[in-house]
Amino acid sequence: MAEFIKIYNENPNAKAIDKVVKVLKNGGLVIYPTDTVYGLGCDITNTKALEKIARIKGVKIEKAKFSFICDNLSNLSDYVKQIDTATFKILKRALPGPYTFILPGSKNLPKIFKKKKTVGIRIPDNTIIRELVTSLGNPIVSTSIRDEDEILEYTTDPELIYEKWGNLVDLVIDGGYGGNEGSTIIDLTDSYPEVIREGKGSLEVL
Repeated sequence: MAEFIKIYNENPNAKAIDKVVKVLKNGGLVIYPTDTVYGLGCDITNTKALEKIARIKGVKIEKAKFSFICDNLSNLSDYVKQIDTATFKILKRALPGPYTFILPGSKNLPKIFKKKKTVGIRIPDNTIIRELVTSLGNPIVSTSIRDEDEILEYTTDPELIYEKWGNLVDLVIDGGYGGNEGSTIIDLTDSYPEVIREGKGSLEVL
């Protein structure tokens, strides 16, 4: 079974963060809180871990719609082609926040994502996950934890998440109850922003 660690969003314990980062660096899969629903992720540079997540989600890695969690806008240029001022202003207004922005991918994407023309970028308003990315030193590839229940799409209780996913991952973070509404997804690859899915994030940022 996975390890189950309590971390507080207001003041994440440095030792606990280090422990999780060690798991990620060793190719482990981690479930963590965001500012929307709980997510499942791994180190962006670890191909085996990425393939494991794709298997769990039942998708081919080339077709998987994973997003990249970053800790701030400054390292976006590593994975995203140069963006114009208008696009940057939207990102600056909205982030950190409950949004996933689709942006044009750059040539620096990890080998496994080379064929992808676009990437989904997230900078959640959640200290735990941003501290993890900062300590890890590169983005975490992320996908939402969905539920089979048609009424409740997302499980919000970390203990229930642990019960359900504990045999599939290496570590589950208890960061308190999660939300049950996904992020708002906005495509910024064209001249006008296109809303792909309206979720928790307000469209007023556009």
